[in-house]
Amino acid sequence: MRSACGSCAIRTVRFIDLRWWSIVKVSRVSSEEKRFTTRLERARDYQFKVRFDSPDMQDLVTDETEPVGKGLGPNPSRLLSAAVANCLSSSLLFCLSKARVPVIDLTASVETVTRRNEKGRWRIASLKVKLHPSLREEDLERSKRCLELFEDFCVVTESVRKGIDVQVDIDTSASGAAVPKSEPS
Repeated sequence: MRSACGSCAIRTVRFIDLRWWSIVKVSRVSSEEKRFTTRLERARDYQFKVRFDSPDMQDLVTDETEPVGKGLGPNPSRLLSAAVANCLSSSLLFCLSKARVPVIDLTASVETVTRRNEKGRWRIASLKVKLHPSLREEDLERSKRCLELFEDFCVVTESVRKGIDVQVDIDTSASGAAVPKSEPS
């Protein structure tokens, strides 16, 4: 069974019921590497059309906020904020569903703080995520185990927390040869 978070590495998950709670037992973790490609195409100014490598996914328009852009779509900071909250929400829902804890509703909010670093460049300083699952009172005790576990299964949040190796190549030639901009860290 796969997690609701499409990039989660769990292949099959089995829950063992012990009295009033469920324990997650990972029976097989995938060791294979998975890849996907996201493409951006400049529409105009700072607006980009984001295309995903699945025919079932709609394109997304991004834009920088004013005064640089026109704010006609989410900017990269907002996308990162949404990605973290979405992955955490999916991981929590997945765990609760496997523990057979019905979720009446789930909302999330993220307060994203940006500030200048020592070089004066804007950076995301922190993300404060609040998840608001709506559960029946009689299920609160059974949900405790999931509340302890779910963050560890969130691919995006744990990747952001640990830092991600980002390699950048810039192709400026007409022949299509890539010019390395930075060495991998």
